[in-house]
Amino acid sequence: MTVRELMTLLDAKNLTEGTDESAEITCGYACDLLSWVLSHGKQGMAWSTVQTHVNVIAVAVLMEMACVILVEGVEPEAASMDKATDEGLPVLTTAKTAYEVCTLMGRAGVLPPAQ
Repeated sequence: MTVRELMTLLDAKNLTEGTDESAEITCGYACDLLSWVLSHGKQGMAWSTVQTHVNVIAVAVLMEMACVILVEGVEPEAASMDKATDEGLPVLTTAKTAYEVCTLMGRAGVLPPAQ
């Protein structure tokens, strides 16, 4: 599944204009504890969170994730969006909860990261 296909599945919008929406998603994840995500993140991951600060972008870029999904309609901080734009990281937003996002991704064949 690509980021673009995920956007359709989640009725999500990409807040980072000009980013590559054709990136392949290798797995899905939901977590709001950055240190935990650092130890479990994977390349190509689609990460669901309510966190909006710039460190979210730094973690996603470091782990080479496909995208960050801001759930429940939370709004990102301006500095976060500036960093996401600079790094070319798609930041999606959806009204769905993290639970709904993971359920939909799982039904579509996007699994949690391998241990």
